[in-house]
Amino acid sequence: THAMACHRSLALLRPRLSCVHRYFARTFSASTEQPKNANARPLPNDGLTLDSFIPGVSPELAPIPVAPGRKPEWLKIEKSPESPNYRRLKNSLRGLQLHTVCEEAKCPNIGECWGGANGTATATIMLLGDTCTRGCRFCSVKTSRAPPAPDAKEPKHVADAIHKWGLDYVVLTTVDRDDLPDGGAAHISETIRLLKNPVNEKGEAREALLVEALIGDFGGKREGVAEVAKSGLDVLAHNIETVESLQRRVRDHRANYKQSLSVLRAAKEEVPTLVTKSSIMLGLGETDDEVRQTMRDLREAGVDVVTLGQYLRPTTKHMKVAEYVTPAKFEQWQQEGEAMGFAYVASGPLVRSSYKAGEFFLKSLLAERKRPQVKAQ
Repeated sequence: THAMACHRSLALLRPRLSCVHRYFARTFSASTEQPKNANARPLPNDGLTLDSFIPGVSPELAPIPVAPGRKPEWLKIEKSPESPNYRRLKNSLRGLQLHTVCEEAKCPNIGECWGGANGTATATIMLLGDTCTRGCRFCSVKTSRAPPAPDAKEPKHVADAIHKWGLDYVVLTTVDRDDLPDGGAAHISETIRLLKNPVNEKGEAREALLVEALIGDFGGKREGVAEVAKSGLDVLAHNIETVESLQRRVRDHRANYKQSLSVLRAAKEEVPTLVTKSSIMLGLGETDDEVRQTMRDLREAGVDVVTLGQYLRPTTKHMKVAEYVTPAKFEQWQQEGEAMGFAYVASGPLVRSSYKAGEFFLKSLLAERKRPQVKAQ
C-alpha cells in the first residue's frame, strides 16, 4: 500500500515537474544567446589573448609549456661544421688523454666554442678524471662511489696542451671527488700554477694567460676553497645551480644552497680582488621571486658575474624540463641582474656557466682590475 501511495504522488507531481523543467530550459537558453549588434565587427587576428590585457602578464615573458619531444624554435640550433680548429682541439685532447665538460655534459655550444679562431676558441677542461662521486639529476657526467685515482700527470698535460694551443683565456672545471681527503684542491691548484707560469721550460717568456676555474664545494671545507683561491687564478666560479626550494630535487644531497653561498663568500674573503662567478639554471619549476632572491643572495656573497641559462634534459634518465623560458624573459633577468650591481650578467636560453659569451667581457674586466695593482706597485 505504501508503494502504491508513492506511485500516485509521483503521477500527480509529474506535470508540475515538467513545467519547471521547461521554465529553466527557456531561461538558461535565453541567457546564453548573444545579443545581435548590427555594428559588431570580427576580432582582428593579431595574436592577442585575454592575458595580453591582464596587468603583469606579457605573452613574451610567459613560459612555454613543455611538449614531449618538442623544443621552441630558439632552442633549435644547427650542428656546427667541424672546423679545422675544432678538429685540432679534439685531437690534442685525445692525444693527452684529457677530458672536457663540453663533451661529457653534452653542451649545445660545443661547435661554436671549439670552432673559434686562435685566441678565441674555448674548451673547458675537466680535471680529476671524467667520473664524479655525486649524482645530480641534471648532469650527464659519469658517476661512481669509487672512481679511478686522479692522474698525477694531468696538471702538466693540461698546461702543455693549453700552452700549445696559444689561447689567452682558459676555463677549468672539475668533477666532485668526495673520495679524496682534500676533494682534489691540491690537484687543481697545481694545474693553475703550471698554467700561470710566465716562462716555459726553456726560460722563454709566455703570453699572459687568464685562468677561470669552476670548482665544487669540497664538502664544505674552507681549506679547499682557500687552496684554489690563492693559486693565482683570475676567476673562481662555483654554481649554485638552482633556487633554494629546488636544491634537494635537482642536486646531490651532499650539495646545498647555503654551502654553495659559503664557498663563494669564502673565496672572496681569501682573495678580495678575485672575480667570483656563479650560474643559475631556469626551467626547473622555479618562480620569479625565487630567481630574484637567488640573485640577491649571490650579490650579498660578493659574486661579480652571474649566468642564467635554460635547463635542457641531457637524456631521458635525467629530470624533466618543467618549462621553456622565453628569450624576452632572459633579457629581463639580465636587466634585473645589472640593476642589482653584478659586474656582468650573461642571460640567454643557451648560455652555460663556461660559455664564451662572457669571456671577452671578463678579459677587459680583469685588465681593468689589474691596472690599479700595477700602479700601486
